[in-house]
Amino acid sequence: MSLSITDLKAYVPAQDFEVSKGFYQAMGFALSEGWGGTADFDLNGHCFRLQNYYVKDWAENFMMVIGVPDIEAWHQRAKEVVASGRYAPARYMPPEPVDDSSVLHVWDPCGVLLIFVQ
Repeated sequence: MSLSITDLKAYVPAQDFEVSKGFYQAMGFALSEGWGGTADFDLNGHCFRLQNYYVKDWAENFMMVIGVPDIEAWHQRAKEVVASGRYAPARYMPPEPVDDSSVLHVWDPCGVLLIFVQ
């Protein structure tokens, strides 16, 4: 017997649910309202679920690795989103080489780390 799955979603914390929803939309993810204090975000069939729940230690240790074909496009998007000032204290670090990859670190408004890798 071969095991398979049809879907997998990580639950991502949000300190201010509305601000975090806006942040992920501004970053380019499509929002669909969930249930029970959640919202789903999708980009090209890859999804995660934002929840209206926050524990500081959890949020600041939560990470998602996102494989991308164009790290500079994501860098420019992150720069624009952070510069808007609407999602403080969201921040980013410019892409850096790591082995044969380029890596961009972006922190959402509650401290969740998004690691974009090309």
